This record gives sequence, C-alpha cells and structure tokens, in this order.
Amino acid sequence: MESFFRTHKYLVDHLGKPIDRLLINQIDWSHRLIGIKGTRGVGKTTFLLQYANDFFDTEKKDCLYINLNHFYFTVRSIYSFAKEFAENGGKTLLLDQIYKYPDWSKELRMCYENIPELKIVFTGSTVMKLGDNEDIASIVHVYNLRGFSYREFLNIILEKDFKAYSLEEILANHSTIAHEVCSKINPIEHLWHYMHHGYYPFYLEKKNFSENLLKTINMMLEVDVLSIKQIELSYLPKLRKLLYLLALSSPGKPNISQLSIDCEISRATVTNYLEYLKSARLINMLYNEGEEFPKKPALVYMHNTNLMFPLKMSDISDQDLSETFFYNQVHHSDSRITKGDKTGMFIVEKDAKKYTFKVGHKTRGKSKDGLLFALNKLTKGENNFIPLWLFGFLY
Repeated sequence: MESFFRTHKYLVDHLGKPIDRLLINQIDWSHRLIGIKGTRGVGKTTFLLQYANDFFDTEKKDCLYINLNHFYFTVRSIYSFAKEFAENGGKTLLLDQIYKYPDWSKELRMCYENIPELKIVFTGSTVMKLGDNEDIASIVHVYNLRGFSYREFLNIILEKDFKAYSLEEILANHSTIAHEVCSKINPIEHLWHYMHHGYYPFYLEKKNFSENLLKTINMMLEVDVLSIKQIELSYLPKLRKLLYLLALSSPGKPNISQLSIDCEISRATVTNYLEYLKSARLINMLYNEGEEFPKKPALVYMHNTNLMFPLKMSDISDQDLSETFFYNQVHHSDSRITKGDKTGMFIVEKDAKKYTFKVGHKTRGKSKDGLLFALNKLTKGENNFIPLWLFGFLY
C-alpha cells in the first residue's frame, strides 16, 4: 500500500501547471461511484490527479490514485484492496484504466454495497457502455471528459481565463461576447493551430504531435475497439483500412457497398464498425432528420479536425475544416445535430428548440427564414451572422 501512496504523491507533486477543465466543476462529487469516460489522449489520468491535487492533502493519505495496468492487480482484487484502504482511513479511491481489470463492474458493485464509507472515481473508454452494464448501471454517475475546446486551448496557450457560454447565450449575445474576447486577443489568429493540434492535451508534450496522434489512433483501434468489443486481432487491418478510407472522403457520404468490397467485410460489419469508430471518438456520423443508427448516415466526419491532418496527408479545404470544427464543438454541448437540406447545413436541436445553421465562408445578402450563419473568416458578427470560432466557447 505504501508503494502506491509514494507513487500517488510523486504524480500529484509533478502535475505541473494546473489545466482548468470545465468538467471538474460540473461533477457532483458527493456521489459514491463516479465514472469518467473519455477517448484515449484527452487527459483522463491528468484529470484524476488534478482532482486529487485540488481536493485532498497527500499527507493525510485519504485519497489514492491507482493505475489498474499495474501487474499487482493480476493477483489482488479491487475489492480486497479497497477494503484494506478504507479500514486504514481511506475515503476516495481513484481507479484509472478500469477496463484492464477482469470483472471490474462486479467488484465495483461489491465495493459500493459493502464499503459505504468509500467513494470510487474511475476512468473508462468511450467505447464502454456503462449505462447498459447490469452490475453498476443503477448506481454509477457517468460523465464525459472531452478533448480541449477552442476556449480551453486559448486559455492555456495565452494564459487567459475566458468563460464558457451556452448555445442560447451565444445566439442571443454573440456580438457582445465577440467584442469582449476580441478586446483581449485575435481569436482568428489561433484557430488554425487549434484545428491542427489543439484538441488533444498531449500537444503540450515536447514530442512530434502527428506521430503521437497516429500512435494514439492505433491504440484506440487495438485496445478501445478490438479489446473492449472482443473483435479478433485478424480484423484490425480491415478496421484500419476502413478508418483511412473514411478519412480520405470526409466529410462525405459513405458508400457502404464499396467500403464492404474494399475492406473485404460484409455490409453489416461495415455498419457495426462505423458505430464502433464513432464510440471511440474517431468519427462522427451525421444523419438526416428522423433517422439514426443502424441506418446509413448521410455524412461521415472525422470526430475532430486534428484527426484530419495525419490521416488525409493532403490539402484540406477551409470548408471541410469549418464543418468538422462546428460539428465537433456543438455536438460536445449536448445538442442533437442532423443534416440540413444543403451542403454545409446543420439542424441543431437544444432544449426543445431547433436552429438551422449554414457553415462556411461569408455569405452575401441577408439571412432569411431564421437561417443562422457560422462563418469561418468572421471576427465579429451581427444579427444572424456569427463567427465560427465562437462555437469553440461552448465548453
């Protein structure tokens, strides 16, 4: 146990400069079982350690971070470890990479029922369906940790403290908000850098970002998809090829029959793999209104703009970047998004209200019929013409 406390203290003491994540203030930490889902590379481990640093004193030893990748847990159960921890005054156990441990959900249930004085916070992959897990679905409170928003990226690189806004606030007050932000920075100046490398926190590391991202993508496929979904390793090349073909045509309408032929898998398997890639936060699927999986999506996008660069390896149009950025940032605000009737058009539903957006370059003339424009070359807007960058302030 002492060895784990030493590791915990070292990791917390060497966190470096704190990174403000909006989620840390949105979680109800009073719950006894909390699951933090997030795709590989978005900073789940750092998030747990930041929580430990902000809310606990390492000297009291009432909070402990554990990585279940440790070989110790091949012979020690989570439950017996948690029980010993609690008996020695432990209050909060932070379990990282929970899926590495067999029967993890059953043991978490045992902890919840038999150690009522203990709180457990654990991390898991977005591919995991915690809400469908019969062991813990009724007791776990699940939150999603996303990659950096454009707002978070700006706050880090420029050492600012810009606040997040709801979609309704942006639509009603975008001119005022943009004026306030632009009085401090030029948001257009940094937008391409965010689109290229700002979504994943590991851009802060002194490594080649593209190579690191490619490694992360492959780990998502090999571990988050194949392992969790229990797909045979022999299918990995087909899954990688499918992702690459989707990236080359994104945003684009998927030809399921052709993808089936190219990847040498059935049409049904292609459809299932699309859903797995979406769960892993590698792609986004845009449907027509009233449709959803397992129907074929109207368009497939990369999940975020960072993924487009190492996979496409060619010139990427401003229009493609703008649409992908808009979909990613607005989708993260818990809005439902469907395809509009023209290219670059999105229908956004939020709190029983529906908005139609046209994303892209500045449009001549006046907006009509309630159409809203998210424009990629606009610094400040007016009326229904809104700067695209401002949708990066939704979280």
